[in-house]
Amino acid sequence: MQQSVIAIKGIGEETAEALREMGIVTIEDLLNHFPFRYEDYRVCNLEEAKHDEKITVTGKIYSEPSLTYYSRKKSRLVFRVLVDRYLITAVCFNRPYLKNKLSLHDTITITGKWDQHRQTITVQELKIGTMIAKKEIEPVYSTRGEITVKGMRRFISLALQQYSDSIVDPLPLSIRQKYRLLSKKEALRAIHLPLSHEQLKQARRRLVYEEFLLFQLKMQALRKFQREHSAGISHSFSTEKLQAFIDSLPFPLTNAQKRVVHEILEDMKSPYRMNRLLQGDVGSGKTVVAAIVLYAAYLSGYQGALMVPTEILAEQHAQSLKQLLQPMNVSVELLTSSVKGKKRKELLEQLASGSVDIVIGTHALIQDDVNFHKLGLVITDEQHRFGVEQRRILREKGQSPDVLFMTATPIPRTLAITVFGEMDVSIIDEMPKGRKKIETYWVKHDMLERVLNFIAKEVEKGRQAYVICPLIEESEKLDVQNAIDVHSMLTHYYKGKYRIGLMHGRLSAEEKERVMRAFSANEIQILVSTTVVEVGVNVPNATVMVIYDADRFGLAQLHQLRGRVGRGSEQSYCILVADPKSETGKERMRIMTETNDGFVLSEKDLQLRGPGDFFGTKQSGMPEFRLGDVVHDYRILEVARDDAAKLIQSTAFWRDDEYALLRSYLEQSGVLHGEKLD
Repeated sequence: MQQSVIAIKGIGEETAEALREMGIVTIEDLLNHFPFRYEDYRVCNLEEAKHDEKITVTGKIYSEPSLTYYSRKKSRLVFRVLVDRYLITAVCFNRPYLKNKLSLHDTITITGKWDQHRQTITVQELKIGTMIAKKEIEPVYSTRGEITVKGMRRFISLALQQYSDSIVDPLPLSIRQKYRLLSKKEALRAIHLPLSHEQLKQARRRLVYEEFLLFQLKMQALRKFQREHSAGISHSFSTEKLQAFIDSLPFPLTNAQKRVVHEILEDMKSPYRMNRLLQGDVGSGKTVVAAIVLYAAYLSGYQGALMVPTEILAEQHAQSLKQLLQPMNVSVELLTSSVKGKKRKELLEQLASGSVDIVIGTHALIQDDVNFHKLGLVITDEQHRFGVEQRRILREKGQSPDVLFMTATPIPRTLAITVFGEMDVSIIDEMPKGRKKIETYWVKHDMLERVLNFIAKEVEKGRQAYVICPLIEESEKLDVQNAIDVHSMLTHYYKGKYRIGLMHGRLSAEEKERVMRAFSANEIQILVSTTVVEVGVNVPNATVMVIYDADRFGLAQLHQLRGRVGRGSEQSYCILVADPKSETGKERMRIMTETNDGFVLSEKDLQLRGPGDFFGTKQSGMPEFRLGDVVHDYRILEVARDDAAKLIQSTAFWRDDEYALLRSYLEQSGVLHGEKLD
């Protein structure tokens, strides 16, 4: 199967070169070039036909075909067709020759796009008689350059004829029998040349399971390899002292916080290095969990580090952790790029000597001159904001320290087990008691005056408001409000009564910090901003979040923005200003007003947008699956993950011949040698 496609009789040098440009070099590549959709030529029942769907129907011509020319070369042929008890209109464009071939009462079979409202079919293919020469299901492939869909069908058909006996099945018979899966040979033939929809369904089920299983085997093997080949720190600490600290906290832990603290502490006690992701919705209490586990590292005789994306967030974390930990005689310090000169030099010396127990900082923590005495625990907050390399540098500041990643982006379980398959995942899925629910409203643009009056009422009470816009400046392509215009409009509307700030991505880091500090200190009452405020800044006095053109944002992002308010004791509000045109846009607005649960929203967002858009394509880390879809094939993904975990932990997998091909796949992927995955 690794032979060049040129080995297939019927493929020459020129075709092989054209296929190479599509990334198809070997026979295996060709057989793994799956159709992205299928043409369905089965005769359908008009009662079940959906609007705008491509359908095939058989009926009798009921009116004389009428031909109209509307330019020298363009024509329209129209006639009525009786299909069962329905009289529909058939329209053929630019095929005037058909007029002389079609007669009243002829039986014809036509394929085309169905307009349910007008009861019209736009004819793409037409055959006189009831028999269809084609197969009922025809695969459609992505192609490029000289290669046509018809050509691709022929090449794949030739490959199956000549090489199907060479197809090796990596799945052991025991797994195939357990799930009643087709063999690889049967599945490849059926996915490319399906004889029925049921056969196609079974072929896809088999190939998706195989794809997910191979991916999850890599993830689980990497997890096992990293765990067993990275001698971590086996933390030892007084549980009585730790419990005394937990009891001294100004509020009781939620059950979810207790659960994740237990999971993290168990990891820290083990001899393996922790590699755990902590997910918690905005306001679920991740900082308290971080404080507890950092204190556990301190009791064990180690230093801890917490890295966050912005200076102001670092300052807020440092302030919170000092309040919680200084009564326990723990030295907590802040290191950012603003810490300079003598103060910085002293802090670096204290870190290196071990007199600083916990340091909170930004990227400043990973500079070359930052050295730790005995680093035992590394926590990164909003970890997707840091590159892999940055996280690695911080890890290497210690001798295999335990690593905890925290995120307030509720990642659906579907994606967590895919993207973070090699990590353990802990979830805080419960909010602290007494926290007021943020009231969310969806209004149209024509109600803006009422929204502005509402902001004024809240500001008069001493509160503050965010106003979020999708763009910085006016755009010809998108008719959406932009931050600069909105800032100008609000300044004019409130006539100097309130101070209105402006923040967007084009400001320098220093300018952003300055604006956020002024907002935190209530020197700015209304902050107009793009989504740069999405992560992390804590302004308890802000009670109103207005989001312009809210239908332009995904649910996860809207939820993150909403989480900027509701951080104090006062009732908070989120107002979505939008006139969505699409059903998806309207659905997003409805969902936002119905639930404040980030995990519910993230699952809905995944269904509406798909995995690539959920993270943003560039930084997603989402694997590219040929056939599998992590949303629609979620159950297969879960089964494959559980199977992979059991296989990797079993001795039979590493010993028995039936798993030899799966082991060889892992060998080729480089996981068993500790190489980095793609």
